Amino acid sequence: MASALKRGCRFIVITFVLLLAVAVAGGLWLWQGHRGFGDALLDGVTPGSTVEVARGDAFPTVLRKLRERGVTQGSDLQWRLLARETDTASQLKVGEYALEPTLTPRELLKRMREGRTLQYRVTIVEGWNIRQLRAALRAATPLQQETAQMSDAELMAALGHDGQHPEGRFLPETYVYTRSETDLDVLKRAYGAMEKAVDAAWQARAQDIPLNSAEEALILASIIEKETGIAEERPAIAGVFARRLKLGMPLQTDPTVIYGIGSSYDGNIRKRDLLTDTPYNTYTRRGLTPTPIAMPGADALKAAVNPADGNALFFVAVGDGSGRHIFSATLAEHNAAVARYLVTRRETLRKAEAP
Repeated sequence: MASALKRGCRFIVITFVLLLAVAVAGGLWLWQGHRGFGDALLDGVTPGSTVEVARGDAFPTVLRKLRERGVTQGSDLQWRLLARETDTASQLKVGEYALEPTLTPRELLKRMREGRTLQYRVTIVEGWNIRQLRAALRAATPLQQETAQMSDAELMAALGHDGQHPEGRFLPETYVYTRSETDLDVLKRAYGAMEKAVDAAWQARAQDIPLNSAEEALILASIIEKETGIAEERPAIAGVFARRLKLGMPLQTDPTVIYGIGSSYDGNIRKRDLLTDTPYNTYTRRGLTPTPIAMPGADALKAAVNPADGNALFFVAVGDGSGRHIFSATLAEHNAAVARYLVTRRETLRKAEAP
């Protein structure tokens, strides 16, 4: 009897050990399968496709969106377990995410937890005016349009600067945005960046410049920006303007006249344009223009407040297409430089037209 009891106990123990081993092996198999699912490349997605996590989306909703985008691998249970394991289910970040065949489920969920959303870029170019800037924002995709139907005045009011002229207020730079952002979001960042750039330049200004405020520095920088695309020439251009302002001479700069003409400018400045008085005609009016005429970059701002020393009061383009200028201290020197410009310009055009 005791012997039979011992054999029965031994059988139970052996059976338990076998069942435990099977359970452990099965659990290990399931775990390896789960790990394999999490680290396998995404299956069924098309390169360039995306999925968007909207505000308020729970993980089951995101999983449904993934299925709709073609993700076929793994069971819903595996996805939920992986989301819990990676701490993603409770920390989903709103945004658009790339679905690439080179990603794994684990990597995708990690991006969603960390908010590594798909980003787009729009560039504000140095020297652009507000019309060009707004046109670029309207063309930017998938940037949401909030200001397209606003006037310039309404736009500035929406930015919290009611009554301020919009020209020159946005720093030329490349701005990153996501699908959920609007053009107003980008403009707010560009406005803030310009404020910081102007303040930094003004704080680092030379002591003897003929400017009374950071606003005047911004205006002068915008004129410098339009006068030359050659970075090393900007301090020299600024020096000419600074000396003219100190002497009470008109700036006599064509870009301001062009700005005053506005959208009707056809690419040519005529004598009548130089003689027609507008608030922006620096041939008929002394001093700075009432507002900036373009979006100056940081280098133009620095040049405006730290002009180069010298005695030049005039400059004219070389005329060879390089964009460079000849600087002169006297009107006689300047007139000779203008004559050389005309000769060089005609020769450059002749060569360009030759077969």
